[in-house]
Order: sequence, then C-alpha cells, then structure tokens
Amino acid sequence: MRGGSADRSFLTNRPLSRIRRSAASRAQLRAGLDRLYAGYNRDNSAADPIQIVRRYPETADREIVGFCAAGLAFGRVRSVLASLESLLALMEPSPFRFIRTFDPIIERRRLRGLGHRWVRDVDIVALLWILRQMVDRNGSIEGFFAEGIDDSATPVVHALESFCVRAMALDVSRAYGRVPRAPGVRYFFPRPSTGSACKRLNLFLRWMVRRDELDPGGWSSLTPSALIVPLDVHVMRVGRCLGLTPYRSPGWRMAASITDSLRDLDASDPVRYDFAICHLGMAGACGFERREKDSQCPLRGLCQPISRRRRSLRLISQS
Repeated sequence: MRGGSADRSFLTNRPLSRIRRSAASRAQLRAGLDRLYAGYNRDNSAADPIQIVRRYPETADREIVGFCAAGLAFGRVRSVLASLESLLALMEPSPFRFIRTFDPIIERRRLRGLGHRWVRDVDIVALLWILRQMVDRNGSIEGFFAEGIDDSATPVVHALESFCVRAMALDVSRAYGRVPRAPGVRYFFPRPSTGSACKRLNLFLRWMVRRDELDPGGWSSLTPSALIVPLDVHVMRVGRCLGLTPYRSPGWRMAASITDSLRDLDASDPVRYDFAICHLGMAGACGFERREKDSQCPLRGLCQPISRRRRSLRLISQS
C-alpha cells in the first residue's frame, strides 16, 4: 500500500501570512503566556493522556505508549483515557516487548472489540503491526522517523511528510487480509501536504522531544525548535483570540502560523505553551466570540482578534 504522491508546492518554505505585533505587545503576550505556562507546568495540572505516557521510565516503552495515546487522542478525555487503558492492559508489563513480538494474526482475537469511536479493532491491529515493522527495521519509532530528518532544528514538515508516506508503504495485509481501498489505519498517518494539521502526530512529537514537568522527552533526533503546535479546536480558538494567526480554517497553515507567532516569543521552544493554551480553552476560560468575553480568562487584556473588515490591512504579504 502506497501513501500517494505529495503536493510538493505545499512543502516549500514560503513565509506564511502574519499579523503585525509591536515589540511591546510581544513582550506583554510573552509575560502572560509565561505565567500561564508556569501554572500548568505540573504533572497533575489537568487530566490528559500525557499522565499515562509519563508512567513509563524507559524511552522504548514510552514511545510505543505515546504513539498509541496520541493516535487515540480525539473525543472526550475520559473516553480517550479509557480506550488507552484497555489497550495497555494487553501490552503490560513492557509495551516495547509486546510490539517486538506482535503477530497480528495471533493477537487479533485478543484485540477484538477494542476500538475507539470510528477507529475499529482491526485498525488498531494494523497500527500495532506497522509499529512492529518500524521497530524491526530501525530499532525504534524514532529511528524510523529520523530517516526523514534533514536538519534537527528545521520545522518538522518534511520529516512528518516522509514519515507518513513511508509508514503507509509498509505491509498491512497481515492485519486486514484483503486490504481495503481506504484502510482505517491511514487515519493515524495524515500528511501535511494534504493540508492536515497532523494534530495527533505533532502531539506525539511534543511528548517525545520536549522535556519539562509535563513532557517526558526521550528523543534526541529533533530539537524543540522544530516542533509544530498540535492544533485542536481549543488551540485554534485561543490562537485566534490572541492574534496568533490570521487563518480562519483549521489545517497545517494555521498550525504553522500559530507556531511561528509563538516562535517570536520563544525561538528555541515555541510549543512549550501548547498544553497551557489547550487546557485554557478546554476549561472554557477563553471568551473568544462569547457573550462573557474574557472576564474569566487569565490572559484577559491580551486579546487581539482580527476583524474581517481590517483583515487584509493587517496581514504581511506571503510573497
């Protein structure tokens, strides 16, 4: 099964549209986001799949758990955690050793009924079989991913594209038997060239590359400066409220533009603000397009939403 040809024009390094912000405004925004980051930079600050990933001290186990956790990270948090715990119960005591010997034909029966929303049990079998092939070929998911890295500090778009194309070229017939035209496992490997924000893959990379009280790290092939914000509805809403992006539609360009704006605040680690921004939105504290405005928001006063009438006047040309 092949991943298809990429739209290479999307992977050029043309500058994205930006919203102008003065030096004083950037300093105020950084101070506010630094305070928000400090408040959330604790391992128990909010219910999140990262708490399960952090249980595993060994990087080999952690990257297997992290990929599965990020891949299932859609829907209500409680449902995500329940699906992940059910899967991990079959992989204990060492998820890495489980993957090293994983046989989709033998394990299919044990995984029967273990799905998550529209992801079926056979799609999870196919995912685990792909991870087994990555480990067999390169020793780890990181080793497989690193084949597509040109520069550890360059934004990760090219490496992600390569990773997903190569993953989708691996055999999944042992999982599916007769492989469907559009196998569900493809959902775990979206490509930037299709316009996808690749939220769950960027979330996995954040966990594996960054290291603080929340993100456990473990990878050395990328630097935090290369990461892209895992774009979800909460990051999108808060990002637009703070004037971090001029884009209105979710996708790779919005994720990259929010990251570029955060890179202006912290060039070495722009994605460190992601968890705090996301959970601020999840808590309903952001007043973007709400009657309550930002009266309950810890970032109140920093909003810079772009109006439709003045939108064209405040963008920097892409050319």
